[in-house]
Amino acid sequence: MASKDPKLRPITIKSGVLKRCSKEKLMYQKEAVDQEARIERMKQEGKDEYDIKKQHEVLGESMMMIPDCDKRIKAAYHELKNLLDAQTDAEVLASKEVKEALELLEANVPAT
Repeated sequence: MASKDPKLRPITIKSGVLKRCSKEKLMYQKEAVDQEARIERMKQEGKDEYDIKKQHEVLGESMMMIPDCDKRIKAAYHELKNLLDAQTDAEVLASKEVKEALELLEANVPAT
């Protein structure tokens, strides 16, 4: 069974890291949008300024995580790409795991 091949394990792990970091970034982006809407709603409802200020702090924390996620995505992308570029085993290169990893790289090209 190809997935038991020890040569595929690092590819599977690095793919998982890239996938997880990408999902995490999307989660923080969605959280920031939701938080902005919450703050706007609180302002319209005339909520206490202290509560609104605290919600701005929460928004700031989410916004700070997005560049951190970008940095981790870029590192994971390059690690996976280098791992695949160094692979010479034809059987490994033809595997489902490598095909999925290549698709993942294509979908997550980091901004330069």
